[in-house]
Amino acid sequence: MKQTLYILLLATLAFSCKKFSYYQINPNVPTQADPSLELTNVEQSAFSTISPSAALASRYLVYSESADPDQYYGWQRSDFSPYASIQQVVKMQQEAIRVNNLNYYYIGKFLTDYYIVGLTLTYGDVPFSKAMQAMNGDVSASATAPAYDKQHDIYLQVLNDLDIANDSLSATNGTIQGDVVYGGDITQWKKAINAFALRVLISLSGKTGDATLQVTQRFSNIVSNPAQYPLFISNDDNAALPYYNLSGNYYPYYNNNGMKTDYYLDSSFVHLLKGFSDPRLFVFGNPTTASGLPAGEFDAYAGLQGSASLSINVAAIAGGKASAINNRYAYDPINEPSVMIGYAEQEFTLAEAAARGWITGDVNTYYTNGVQAALKFSSYKGTYSDADITTYLQQPAIQLTAANQLSQILTQKYLSMFMNTGWEPFYNQRRTGIPVFETSGTGILNNGMIPKRWMYPTSEYQTNAANVNAAVSAQYPQGDDINGVMWLLQ
Repeated sequence: MKQTLYILLLATLAFSCKKFSYYQINPNVPTQADPSLELTNVEQSAFSTISPSAALASRYLVYSESADPDQYYGWQRSDFSPYASIQQVVKMQQEAIRVNNLNYYYIGKFLTDYYIVGLTLTYGDVPFSKAMQAMNGDVSASATAPAYDKQHDIYLQVLNDLDIANDSLSATNGTIQGDVVYGGDITQWKKAINAFALRVLISLSGKTGDATLQVTQRFSNIVSNPAQYPLFISNDDNAALPYYNLSGNYYPYYNNNGMKTDYYLDSSFVHLLKGFSDPRLFVFGNPTTASGLPAGEFDAYAGLQGSASLSINVAAIAGGKASAINNRYAYDPINEPSVMIGYAEQEFTLAEAAARGWITGDVNTYYTNGVQAALKFSSYKGTYSDADITTYLQQPAIQLTAANQLSQILTQKYLSMFMNTGWEPFYNQRRTGIPVFETSGTGILNNGMIPKRWMYPTSEYQTNAANVNAAVSAQYPQGDDINGVMWLLQ
């Protein structure tokens, strides 16, 4: 009893000795947070790349509930929501400085670059340098209503940032906790950063003559210096967010009604898979009911024409002539991880670079690595075997030929990105024209053209009009429209 009273007395004295200002801090509104907590939240956002909208625009899927603008190329404006995610990253970086663990800061630099690249691919010029000043506390008019950076300058800054992030991550900076992707493994983060740098560089394939960007030299520097710039060596290295059979950690379309009933494979996608006797068809789609054939028979699968009118496609579905997306996407809480960037993509990028003469590595080795990795990733619960993958690679249609190697590489890269990596397959096709996205049906919008970009958000015209108008005038003589050709594509 005396001991209890003594403890209470000490507690009372401690309470009474605190300054009045201490009690003005609301404990329910924390002003500081360990960067490990921020990292978990940031990863769950940045690594969530599974997008049915991108799958519609990329001619993987067809939507049957209504005329979707992504499918019919009738989109207009997008939004600036990625800046909210960048703000989260900046908060993590600020906390990293506060606790003197700069590994979080450099991971944040990589993730900011990832978001900014997504924004510039969407629109063209976007706020970057001034926007970052505002996020770091600058309340001047030039920061809160930021000017737009030129796309060229954005890419230059991103490439420099990625180099800094790779070089600066170090075990001496402290341990990385709260990491649900790589478990705090610094080498794995370096691999992801460098794989992403290769993605950024290959997206600049039309800008190899730019003396400032030095696209081919930067690419070669990464590939030729594995000690300084480690790269992925297998699917185990994928920058991917795993899912679990736990509430709050399910695959994002688990038990989703739309995924159960409204999404079907696109006929052009099915045609590609059938042409290669590709066993991924069996894990991407369900057999049609009209065929009467079991799963695993190529004749059991058929797609819908993505550009056909909604009524035509609904009639085909009613007749049992269309393959719905595989049940696993709606009924398996784990299904497969969400890949930000993976080993298969990296190898196809290296194969393309070798085919273009940027590096001296063997094109066929990179290409074969990519095909094998993509097939292994998609072999849902062992649907097909390693022997099946070997058989697939031995087909004459899969073997690289000198005349068609770029087309073959890019086609396999496209096949590898089904329901993953966000809009990357669309941007790859926009850059290369491979594969051809079909637009001949009567449902197509935008005068039969595939849009080149999205229009800037309405909110920018309301709050940052001078700068957005200046950006449009500098880039698009015809105004802010979806067919404007950004610098990257010129």
